[in-house]
Amino acid sequence: MSAFEKGDIVAQRSVHLTRDSLVKYAGASGDFNPIHYRDDIAAEVGLPGVLAHGMLTMGVGVNTVAEAIGDTGRITDYGVRFTRPVVVDATDGAQLDITAVVGAVLEGAVRIDLTVKHGETTVLGKAQLTVRTDA
Repeated sequence: MSAFEKGDIVAQRSVHLTRDSLVKYAGASGDFNPIHYRDDIAAEVGLPGVLAHGMLTMGVGVNTVAEAIGDTGRITDYGVRFTRPVVVDATDGAQLDITAVVGAVLEGAVRIDLTVKHGETTVLGKAQLTVRTDA
């Protein structure tokens, strides 16, 4: 992994989620909570619509960095706060925009700060991962 400086952009991408994405994730994760695929249930519990799984959103974020660095074994820590839900429209889906920036250079590692947005709304707070830079 080459040398990084604070402020370097490590990766950027957009990911389009659909209701199909949610069903596939539910099958992989075992999380079949109907708020992730049924509008009527989401409305019944007071939600603005069907929501993407929080862990799916978290996974999309870290995968952006994983693809950029090419070696997931270098990721030693990852944490987020779920700040806002991602509503996945039945027709239009939902767009997530992810930017990964070096937030700090540490001894033998870097802290990468993720910004994950749905529209103008930041959906993950304090999304940070530590990536080893030493061999």
